[in-house]
Amino acid sequence: MSYTIDGETGPWELVIGLEVHAQVVSNAKLFSGAATEFGAEPNSQVSFIDAGFPGMLPVINRECVAQAVRTGLGLNAQVNLWSRFDRKNYFYADLPQGYQISQFAHPIIGTGQVEIALQDGSTKVIGITRLHLEQDAGKSIHDQHPSKSFIDLNRSGVALMEIVSEPDMRSPEEAGAYLTKLRQILRYLGTCDGNMEEGSMRADVNVSVRKAGEEFRTRCEVKNVNSIRFVMQAVEAEARRQIEVWESGGEVTQETRLFDTGRGITRSMRSKEDAHDYRYFPDPDLPPLVIEQSWVDALKAALPELPDARRARYVHDFGVTPYDAHVLTLEKETAAYYEAVAKGRDAKQAANWVMGDLFAAINRTKTSIVEPPVSAADLGALLDLMADNTLSGKLAKEVFEAMVETGRAPGLIVEERGLRQVTDTGAIEAVIDGVLAANADKVAEYRSGKDKLFGFFVGQTMRAMQGKGNPALVNELLKTKLS
Repeated sequence: MSYTIDGETGPWELVIGLEVHAQVVSNAKLFSGAATEFGAEPNSQVSFIDAGFPGMLPVINRECVAQAVRTGLGLNAQVNLWSRFDRKNYFYADLPQGYQISQFAHPIIGTGQVEIALQDGSTKVIGITRLHLEQDAGKSIHDQHPSKSFIDLNRSGVALMEIVSEPDMRSPEEAGAYLTKLRQILRYLGTCDGNMEEGSMRADVNVSVRKAGEEFRTRCEVKNVNSIRFVMQAVEAEARRQIEVWESGGEVTQETRLFDTGRGITRSMRSKEDAHDYRYFPDPDLPPLVIEQSWVDALKAALPELPDARRARYVHDFGVTPYDAHVLTLEKETAAYYEAVAKGRDAKQAANWVMGDLFAAINRTKTSIVEPPVSAADLGALLDLMADNTLSGKLAKEVFEAMVETGRAPGLIVEERGLRQVTDTGAIEAVIDGVLAANADKVAEYRSGKDKLFGFFVGQTMRAMQGKGNPALVNELLKTKLS
């Protein structure tokens, strides 16, 4: 059933499109050689071009173009071999040139699509309208002085990909799923780090509402939303605001709004500009961007395995469930860790340990899969000790916790703490004989038909062996002696 919001006049359908600004992973800016490292001292990574000095000519960064092409290929999109840069003219203090170099009429990437997975197990294809390259602006800082704003131009000229979706989303969940999937693809490709906290990926959220079967009504754009959760909240808040306006007899006017995360509402920022307000024209300092099909083909051949393909491989080759494959491939680093553990071992067992014990340890220690509390090599070595019967499952859990605490290899912990599993049948039989002798009454009850007492004998034997007995051998020998 489709998502709607109930108003006084009945249900309303949502229409959502996202414009995602993704900072290109590159050592230099789009048209200058200035560095792009995050967190540098203000105005320490600014060239004459970035600062808008007269007479400075832009020179395109080939790697930024390659990253845009890789992204287009990852989005199953059309790559345009001929594209053009335009000047988008507007005044703001953090835009020293007085214009932004962008691509208006002829973007480098055309139509594409992204398939998203929803909570109910269904999937939906979201259309991509275009992807174009453009410069980022600088940063205005308003909280450093009581009466002045400071300007940091480190971000000025940094390469951005603006990825524009079709208005195909109909719920906050779909918007969140789309942004999650897009971020995942960009991170797998290595074209954007997807770090929304640092501003390297942010979304402009276009929302309108309508009655079922109607044409699109007027939309509003909620600017610069910097988390997936906030995008979903902004969609809901703005849709409810518009429904109130329409139902009170008013008209929604096209405008740019901001999402107030503290109050959970959107508020007006400025009236929405149209393209003619920016007086776009081809940048006279830059020739058209012409790329060769052979170069595109070479970039395509070198693309890494993308999430959908990797997820399908995990289900087919490793035999894990579709849900487990989804979780293991959400982050590229998690998938790499899992594959290192699973290689040459029981892949399902490896998945259970990564998703269970490892994830719990990461949460508990407030670490990450990039710097995990237990390395993939050490977790793999722990699974090997279970496979060769050195450790039982219970002992392995104990060793894992010691690995988290100490950072030491499992083999060392086993030797130091004397945790090696007992597989000597003679030693196990001797313990079983002692348990049966001490519980002769229970033995008699078991032999008279109380089969449920078998678990009691297993527990007593394992307790006597401090959990070091091989469970399969203990069970087998107990059955023989009790029969």
